[in-house]
Amino acid sequence: MPAEPALILWDVDHTLVSFPGLGRELHARAFQEVTGRPVARVADLAGRTDRAIVVDTLRLNGIDRPESLLPAFYAALPAAAVALDDRLRRTGRVLPGARAAVESLARDGVVQSVVTGNLPSIARLKLACCELTDLLDLAVGGYGDDGIDRAALVALAVGRAESAHRVTFVPARVVVVGDTAHDVRGARDAGVRVVGVATGATTAETLAVAGADAVLTDLTDLAALHAAVYGDTIYGDTIYGDTVT
Repeated sequence: MPAEPALILWDVDHTLVSFPGLGRELHARAFQEVTGRPVARVADLAGRTDRAIVVDTLRLNGIDRPESLLPAFYAALPAAAVALDDRLRRTGRVLPGARAAVESLARDGVVQSVVTGNLPSIARLKLACCELTDLLDLAVGGYGDDGIDRAALVALAVGRAESAHRVTFVPARVVVVGDTAHDVRGARDAGVRVVGVATGATTAETLAVAGADAVLTDLTDLAALHAAVYGDTIYGDTIYGDTVT
């Protein structure tokens, strides 16, 4: 149980849930809708915000002044997600231990939200498909239309949570949980703790080198998760800290 108010900020894709191939298809559909032509190449998706992905995809496809098309993409991406709702519900899955992890931290009384590259409506749709919205305060998260820099998303999420819940979260009690080096660097740059989870394409070693305070192989070990969130250092399945041996 944390001594002070705590805020957990979850990444969404490949940390809590998985929707294989969906991100690339959403961006391809949105590109077709906005530009009237098929996309030749979609920018790298892993750990990046939708704003960054849209801008880079437009540039890769020879479109100047890509920022001017952001509003159109912010409408087209959610529309594409709604059109694919049946596929989302058929192929989306909660990653092992994710539901129990969120429930366990909720019992500690912490505030839980998200810091994700998804637009707000897409994040909510994905989490709703996997029945994970009930324990997360999605009104105070950081999202893919908030900027390109993930550290800025973390800072916005903290500020929103503090305003909404009328508490101050000290940096040591703000914890980002994510599966990519982008998640780790964003949290470090924002001055908060970060737990890496090797449930995506990034290895535990890479997450550790990027600067994660703790690294877990997945979310199935609740004791390890609590130790990581509340201050012990974990790499793989091994816990290092003053209170756990």
